[in-house]
Amino acid sequence: MICTAYLTLSEQRSSPKPNILYILADDLGYGDVSINNPEGKISTPNIDKLALQGMRFTDAHSPSAVCTPTRYGLLTGRYPFRSRKPVGVLRGYSRTLIEQDLPTVASLLKSEGYQTGVVGKWHLGVDWVLKPAFQQIDTQDLYGIMEEMDPEAIDFDKDPIKGPKTAGFDYSYILPASLDMPPYCYLENQKLVEKPDGYTDGNKLTTGYTGPFWRAGKKSPSFDFYKVLPTFIEKGKAFLRNQSGKKPFFLYLPLSAPHTPWVPDQSYQGKSKVGEYGDFVQQVDASIGEILQVLESTGLAKNTLVIFASDNGPYWRQNFIEQFDHKAAGPFRGMKGDAYEGGHRIPFIVKWPGKIKANRVSDATTCLTNLMATCSDIVKNHSDKFKTEDSYSILPVLMGTTSSVTNQPAVVHCSSIGYFAIRQGDWKMIEGLGSGGFTEPRKIEGKAGDPEGQLFNLKKDIGETQEIYAQNPAKVTELHELLEKIKATKSRPFQ
Repeated sequence: MICTAYLTLSEQRSSPKPNILYILADDLGYGDVSINNPEGKISTPNIDKLALQGMRFTDAHSPSAVCTPTRYGLLTGRYPFRSRKPVGVLRGYSRTLIEQDLPTVASLLKSEGYQTGVVGKWHLGVDWVLKPAFQQIDTQDLYGIMEEMDPEAIDFDKDPIKGPKTAGFDYSYILPASLDMPPYCYLENQKLVEKPDGYTDGNKLTTGYTGPFWRAGKKSPSFDFYKVLPTFIEKGKAFLRNQSGKKPFFLYLPLSAPHTPWVPDQSYQGKSKVGEYGDFVQQVDASIGEILQVLESTGLAKNTLVIFASDNGPYWRQNFIEQFDHKAAGPFRGMKGDAYEGGHRIPFIVKWPGKIKANRVSDATTCLTNLMATCSDIVKNHSDKFKTEDSYSILPVLMGTTSSVTNQPAVVHCSSIGYFAIRQGDWKMIEGLGSGGFTEPRKIEGKAGDPEGQLFNLKKDIGETQEIYAQNPAKVTELHELLEKIKATKSRPFQ
C-alpha cells in the first residue's frame, strides 16, 4: 500500500502542467449557444462540440454586466468594485486599470514557468505617453481612469509604458478597447503596429437596430473593422504553432466579437436567421473552430485545458427578440448591462482531455473571478501572494468530486450603473429598483415605504418575474449583511 501510494504521488508530481487556453467571447449571450438554447436561431457547432467534449455550466456568471470590470475580475480574482473604477468601462485612451504589482492569472502562471500570451480585445487600459507640454497633468492616480486621456495630449511616436506586459503577459497583440471605441489600432508587445494618424467619422445608425456601429476618432490608415476578428484568430493560431512544447503556455484570447460593430465577413453574411448579429456569432463560432483545430493538428490538444466563456450578457433588446424571434439571453430576463440574469449569466464550458469526463453538465454557481484560485490549484501554487479576496477554485467541480464551489459564500455582480446583486443558493437580491443597466426602466426612484431593492427565488422563478422583496424581510437582511461583509473584505492594500 505504501509503495502504491508513493507511485501515485510520484506520478502526480511528474505529470506535465497543462497548457491553458482561455477564449472569451465579447457580448455573447447564453442563448446564442445552440446547445444552451435548441430553440434559438443561431447555429454554433464548434462551441457545441467543445461542450460535448467537456463540462458545460448552466449557472456561470460574470462579475459585471459590462466589459472592463469583468476582464479585471477574471485576471485578478477580485470583484471589480475593488478597483479604481468600480462602475463603468474604460475607453481606448484610458490608462492601465490593474494596479501596480497586483498579481494576475498571467503572473501566477508565468511564475510557474508558463509562456503567457494575450491576443484580442484588451480593454484594461494602457499607459499612453503624454506629449511634453501635457506631462504636468499626469499627477493623480485616477487620471486616465475615471475619464479617458485627451488623445491630442498623447505622443503616438512613443510606445505605451504599461499594459499587458506589466500584467504578466510575455506576448501581446491587442486592440486597446472595444471595436467601437477609438483609437482603432493594434499594439504588439505594447508597441504600435501602425500609428493611429488616420481618422474615421464613425458609423452612426439611423434605426433601432445596432449593426455596424463605431464611434468617430483616430485610426491606423490600414485598419479594417471587418478584418479585426480574423486578424486575432490568425495571431492566436500563430502563438499556438510557435509553442515548442518545452514550456506550458497560457493563451488568453479575448475576442472582439460579437460586440458592436456587427461586421461579419462577407462569407458569413446571410448565414443565420438573426441578421448581422447572428451572422457575426456564427463567424465567432467558426473562428473558435479554427483555433481548436490548430490545437489538434499541433498535438497540443491532449494536454490543453480549454475554457470558453463570455464577458457578460448579449446586447439584445426586446425589439430585437420580437424582430428575429431569437432570445440571445435564453430564458433569462434582461441583457448586457443589467443586474438581471440576462446581464451576467453566461455560457461557460471547460474541456480537459483525460481529466474532465465528456458531455458533463454542471449546475454549480460559479463566477469568472474563480480562475485565479482554480489555476493555483492546477499548478499547486498556494502562495499567499496569489490568494485573492474573491476567487474560489472550481477544480473539484471539474474533477467531479463535488457538485458546488467549496467555501464560496456567494457570487456578487455589478450592473453598468452600479447596482449590486448578490446570489446565494436559490436566492438573488438586487440593491436598487429597475434593471440597473440598459433595459428600461433602468433606475426607479421608489416612494416612501416602497421596497429598496428586488428579491427573487431563482429555483422557482428563473425568469425573475415574481419580485418578493417585501414578503421576505429576513432573507433580505441576511443577504444585505452578507453583501456588506464581502464589500468590507480588504486583504490587500490597494483598496
